[in-house]
Amino acid sequence: MSPNQTSPANGDRPLRTKGAVKRARRKLTKDDVTVVEESLLKRAVAAAALGNAMEWFDFGIFAYLTVTISQVFLPKGDPAANIVATFGFFAAAFIVRPIGGAVFGPIGDKIGRQKVLALTMILMAAGTLMIGLIPSYQTIGFWAPVLLLVARFVQGFSTGGEYGGAATFIAEYSPDKRRGFMGSWLEFGTLAGYVLGASIVTGLQFGLSEDALLSWGWRIPFIVAGPLGLIGLYLRLKLEETPAFQKQQEQAAERESQKTPFLKLFAENWRGLIICIGLVLVFNVTDYMLLSYMPTYLEQNLGQNATFGLILIVIVMILMMVVITFGGRLSDRFGRRPVLATGCIGFLLLSWPSLKLVQSGTGVGVFFGLLILGLVLVTFTSTMPSTLPALFPTIIRYGALAIAFNVSVSLFGGTTPLATAALINAAKDAGYGWAEDIPAFYLMAAALIGLVAVYFTKETAATPLMGSGPTVAHEDEIADVIKDYNDPESDLAQSDWAKDFSTSEIPIISGDVPSSGAGSKAPAGS
Repeated sequence: MSPNQTSPANGDRPLRTKGAVKRARRKLTKDDVTVVEESLLKRAVAAAALGNAMEWFDFGIFAYLTVTISQVFLPKGDPAANIVATFGFFAAAFIVRPIGGAVFGPIGDKIGRQKVLALTMILMAAGTLMIGLIPSYQTIGFWAPVLLLVARFVQGFSTGGEYGGAATFIAEYSPDKRRGFMGSWLEFGTLAGYVLGASIVTGLQFGLSEDALLSWGWRIPFIVAGPLGLIGLYLRLKLEETPAFQKQQEQAAERESQKTPFLKLFAENWRGLIICIGLVLVFNVTDYMLLSYMPTYLEQNLGQNATFGLILIVIVMILMMVVITFGGRLSDRFGRRPVLATGCIGFLLLSWPSLKLVQSGTGVGVFFGLLILGLVLVTFTSTMPSTLPALFPTIIRYGALAIAFNVSVSLFGGTTPLATAALINAAKDAGYGWAEDIPAFYLMAAALIGLVAVYFTKETAATPLMGSGPTVAHEDEIADVIKDYNDPESDLAQSDWAKDFSTSEIPIISGDVPSSGAGSKAPAGS
């Protein structure tokens, strides 16, 4: 009798033979649920966010000193051309970011997130400190821009492992129902770093003469990066590994016999990679347009005072910090997709009117134009840190996110200031009257791509991460999670995670099944 034939003695059930598999609904037990202590969660989120703030302080001050850097490191010439060249140095760091992501990401999946995040902190601080110590073009000539390029490469390489690692770290620590809120603190840290950098630069521009700023004042924020880097390193060395990674390491011996190559896992998650690139495109184009390019746009294209532009950007970023965690809470309650879609539609409808307010030249008009863009941007900054890590399973989360994130940032986000400045100059040379409106058109194009990416993104709010079990903040929540899982109508039971978990293949080790129930052994996990 073949294995697929039925036996009357078995009640018309297929005979079970060695090596067969059965698809059955798995039971969810308390051992499958991870409980993260509140104190540990807060410490992990704070350390990751503070470290990220210091990284982006280092990265942001270059953008805020673009005009000054163009005068220090390049020979005298056409100011507009030098600005474009300096944005080229800004974009240069993004060339090596995918390389950094490809190096640090897989290492983070292998040896741990915490160790790699500590290393990226050291490298970033070193690259930024190096910029502050490079002699000017007048002193060493051609070698000044060469060394600046090297320092930017160091910054970009380290940053390649930063965001993906920090987002992964917070996501894997966070309870499922609070992942959006907790993840929003990562971008709170990013804004804090930008605000600190912009505030120092604004203070220098306000308190120093132009000659003093060009001579030595511009070096101060870069040199400050040294001690800030040591603080960030200390914070990250005090972190513990994420519960998801620890569980994965505990199963290392079991996985050794069935290890799947990283590239195969990478290829199997191609859909998540493409969606990630699309989401990061709209996120970073809008982010760099507002926070990195707008100060230069106000100064060079609209003739505004440099300090005036930076002060307004700082105020807008502070207001974004006030509301960003509320955006994270909204994504926990209503879902990631509705919040992200609202942001894309907002940029489609409001980019051009907002830019017209900025172009008005009045203090009130400029401020409200920037504020509208900033508040729409919050829909991305508050939600992306919880959306992106959920696209990938634990075993390749850091690596896949780091690579996809940095490929998108390098091609689209980091080149935004350079591409926008170059397009404006080209449009002006061609005599187009709408040249100054190019930043709005750029944002609208990014928003269209973002809408497509959001459409194909699966909703992951309040559900476990791929490759991990449910995560809660208190033990008394475990019973509710199991109850929701057992209720076929609940959101948890209908999530992709629950479907994969409950219908997973369960190996049947025994050969023949006794005809009576006595002495029978249920398959593990059934």
